Amino acid sequence: MECVEPHKGKGHRERLRKKFLASGLSGFHDYEVIELLLTLATPRKDCKDAAKASLKRFKTLQGVLEASPAALCEVPGIGPKNLLGIKLIKAVADRYLEKRLIHKDPLNNSGELFDYLYHGIREKSRECFTVLFLDAKNRVLATEILFEGTLTASSVYPREVILAALNHHAAALIFAHNHPSGDPDPSPEDISITRQLIFACRAIGITVHEHLIIGDNRYFSFADQGYIARMNREFDIQNKES
Repeated sequence: MECVEPHKGKGHRERLRKKFLASGLSGFHDYEVIELLLTLATPRKDCKDAAKASLKRFKTLQGVLEASPAALCEVPGIGPKNLLGIKLIKAVADRYLEKRLIHKDPLNNSGELFDYLYHGIREKSRECFTVLFLDAKNRVLATEILFEGTLTASSVYPREVILAALNHHAAALIFAHNHPSGDPDPSPEDISITRQLIFACRAIGITVHEHLIIGDNRYFSFADQGYIARMNREFDIQNKES
């Protein structure tokens, strides 16, 4: 059920908006950010209590933004109409970070790459496997979440990755997935599927530059740790012997 209490502070909503326009989110508490978003689709009603209740339920601002519409509607004062601001700002932020990468070389824009991947998949409660499709100059053509798994693992199928790469006319790929636990260290399954993907891609002339595992404010890089180079050498040796 949406906010139904009378407006508790005359001019409060307008003060919030003026404060944001004057100095951005500097000085805003997280509940005030949520409150401001709720006011976008809640005419003439106070949303402070709903904003605070949502933070209590989902713990962090990120948790509120990542919550499903159904879960948000369980918070007193939030309903199908006024959750629009919350879901819209998350979608716009994701789109913005994605577009910043398009036609850029992510290998030379690692900060923007991490920003996009971190904010796009870190807070998801299930593992999500994302692929960045690159052209021959390593510029991003597109990004796509190809697989979503359980709380502990995702099922990644090399054949579907190859088909998606061919559909995008990609010359190279970057893989990334999140660990909901927050620990980015790779599991044996992560290492195994990375090898399978590299071998499958190399077989049709597609390069794999990187596989990142996103955790809490940190990540594991298969390239930086030498896995990508070693797996490429294994592919070369195997093909020389065959």
